Amino acid sequence: MKILMDAGPWLPVPPRGYGGLENVVATLTTELRRRGHTVVLATVGDSELPADGRVASFPTGRFDRLAGPYPEVVGVAHAHEQAVVAAIAAHAADGGPFDVVHTHVEVVGPAVLGALGPAAPPVLHTLHWDLHRNADFYAAFDGGGRVFFAGVSASQLARGPELLRRQALGAVPLAVPPSPHAAPAGPLERAPHVVALGRITPLKGTALGVRAAARAGVPVVLAGPVAGCPDAAALRAALADRASPLHANPDVRYFLDEVEPLLDGARARWIGSVAGPAKDDLLRTARAALVPIQWEEPGATAVCEAMAAGTPVVATARGCLPSLVEHGTTGFLADDEDGLVDGLLRLDELDPAACLATARRRFAPAVMAGAYERLYAEVVRRAGAHRRVLGHAAEPLTGAGARTLPR
Repeated sequence: MKILMDAGPWLPVPPRGYGGLENVVATLTTELRRRGHTVVLATVGDSELPADGRVASFPTGRFDRLAGPYPEVVGVAHAHEQAVVAAIAAHAADGGPFDVVHTHVEVVGPAVLGALGPAAPPVLHTLHWDLHRNADFYAAFDGGGRVFFAGVSASQLARGPELLRRQALGAVPLAVPPSPHAAPAGPLERAPHVVALGRITPLKGTALGVRAAARAGVPVVLAGPVAGCPDAAALRAALADRASPLHANPDVRYFLDEVEPLLDGARARWIGSVAGPAKDDLLRTARAALVPIQWEEPGATAVCEAMAAGTPVVATARGCLPSLVEHGTTGFLADDEDGLVDGLLRLDELDPAACLATARRRFAPAVMAGAYERLYAEVVRRAGAHRRVLGHAAEPLTGAGARTLPR
C-alpha cells in the first residue's frame, strides 16, 4: 500500500525533545515500511526519519509559532497542507497515486483534504486531542464517504459529537519503539526521584504533581518545555524581549506564578526537554512517572514511554489513563492530590517487570501498525463503495498543483 503520512509543520520527525505526535508518526512510519508499505512523509525539512519520499513547506519546525496569534498559526497549517495537496496531485499525475492519506493535522488536515472531491485518495485522520477543542468543526464536518477518523482511545471517541462518532472507524492506542536502554526485568538500582515528562501547563497538572511529591517526600524532576521553550535559558531569553508574545502566554504565566515558586533545584527541579539516550536514562532510572493530568487526556504517550522503560506510573484517573494503567500492578490511579501522595508512598509495591510486559503486549509498534493496516483497508473499502454508489469515475486528481516535489 502507498501511504502519504501527514505529520504536520510543527516539529521534525522524530522530534529532538518534546513531540508526542511526532514520536507516534516516527514509530508508525518505521514499522509500516518494515512491513512492506511505501510511506511518503509530509513534515518539515529537517526531519531525519527515513521514508520513501518527503513533502515539506518549511525548512524547520514551526512549533514556536503556536504561541502566536491565531491567524499566524492557522496560516502555517494551511501552507503546509497546500504542499500535501500538491504532492497528492503530483503522485497521481506520475501514475503512482496514494492508496490512503493519513493526516495527523488537526482540523486543517481533514478540512482541506475533504475539499479535494471524490477523485482524491481516501483519508484517515487520527485525532490526537480532546474533542472539546474545535468541537464546532467536529460536530459539523462531513467527510463525504471519503474522510474517516481514528481515535487514540475509546474514551476520547466516546466524548466526541455524534457525527464524528459515525465517521470514526475505531481507536488505536499509541505505541512507542522499544528502548535499547529499557530497564531489565530484574531489580534495578533506581534514582530516588520520580519524573513528570511533558509540557508544563495547567492541563498537565504540573504544580499539583510537585506539591504531591513534596508531601510524599519524593524528589521530582520536570522534563518538558514551557510554551515551546525547551529549557530555562530559552525561556529567560524569550522573556528578555519585552515584545515577545510569551509575556501573555498562559503556560508561561502558570509556570512563573504556580510552578517555579515550588522549585528548589534539588527536591523539585526543571531540566527542560530531553530526548534520545538522555530521555531513556531519565525514564528507566526514575522510581515512577508522575502524570497528574487535569483534563481528559486522549492518548498519553508519556505513559506508554514510561512502561516501555519498565517504569510504573502514578496518575490521576482521567481520560484514557484508566485504560492504560492497571491500578496496583503497573501503577496507581488517583482522584486527587491525596491519592497521588498515597500512590507515591507505595511505589515499592510495584514490579517493573509488569510494566515491561504490558508495554510489549499493548504498546509495541507492531500492534499499532497492525491496527492501522486494518483501518486503511476499511477506509479504502468504504471510500470505493461510496464512489460506486455515486457513480464517480476513478479519474486521477490532476491540476495546477500537479508537480514533482523534492523527495
